[in-house]
Amino acid sequence: MLRLQNISKTFNIGTINENNLFNNFSLTIREGDFVTIIGSNGAGKSSLLNIISGAMPQDNGNIFIKDRDVSLMEEYKRNKFIGRVFQNPALGTSPKMTLLENLAMAYNKGKKFNLTPGIQKKDIPYFKEVLSELSLGLEDRLDTEVGLLSGGQRQAVAILMATMTDPQILLLDEHTAALDPKTSDVILTLTEKIIREKGITTLMVTHNLKQAIEMGNRLIMLHRGEILLDCDGEEKAQLTMKKLLSYFEKANKDDLVSDQMLFSNIG
Repeated sequence: MLRLQNISKTFNIGTINENNLFNNFSLTIREGDFVTIIGSNGAGKSSLLNIISGAMPQDNGNIFIKDRDVSLMEEYKRNKFIGRVFQNPALGTSPKMTLLENLAMAYNKGKKFNLTPGIQKKDIPYFKEVLSELSLGLEDRLDTEVGLLSGGQRQAVAILMATMTDPQILLLDEHTAALDPKTSDVILTLTEKIIREKGITTLMVTHNLKQAIEMGNRLIMLHRGEILLDCDGEEKAQLTMKKLLSYFEKANKDDLVSDQMLFSNIG
């Protein structure tokens, strides 16, 4: 379904802050996989999603989606078959537009423009139906500006918009990190429901190890642009918080030894 082949990415080339994040990085995601992605700050989690979506170009390597090479495809073209939800719902919705206008925009994603209006009355019952399934009372607030909704409501709308046209891939970038625990649980339940019903291949970045263990069928841990752990099926089912923390501790120790060797050589 999704294949990254020998991806390389270096930031701030030629400066004191040069950072070679990905070096011949390869990853294959099967169709229908729901992958949770964890890792410390700077591990490359969001950068990986940016490269897949086309928001950030890789320096070298190829990206294939259903055997189609999209390596040089612009982000707006990839958006036709990739849905994405960010930590900030304002990045996935238009706050100044009404709920109806936002949904109509998402519903027409990838369609050719013509002289018909963006909002058609025949679509309104469908919009009300999908909103009612959220159980947030939004089906009666179609004329409300999205920016006036609560954070949880806006994030629910963002997920709905990102999946309305059944994308081939869904990218979730810490999409519950800014929410309180109760609202986060509601959004995660909604997320799992939509992914399960639509069978969308999904990559979800999270800092919450409990979420990473309990959600999805596969877990990947990144560290400095490399895959430190990749498990699925029964192996993932046997994962515990203690075991995951041990991987973080090992990575931090390896970094400490590496830094000590570096400074020793400089000295």
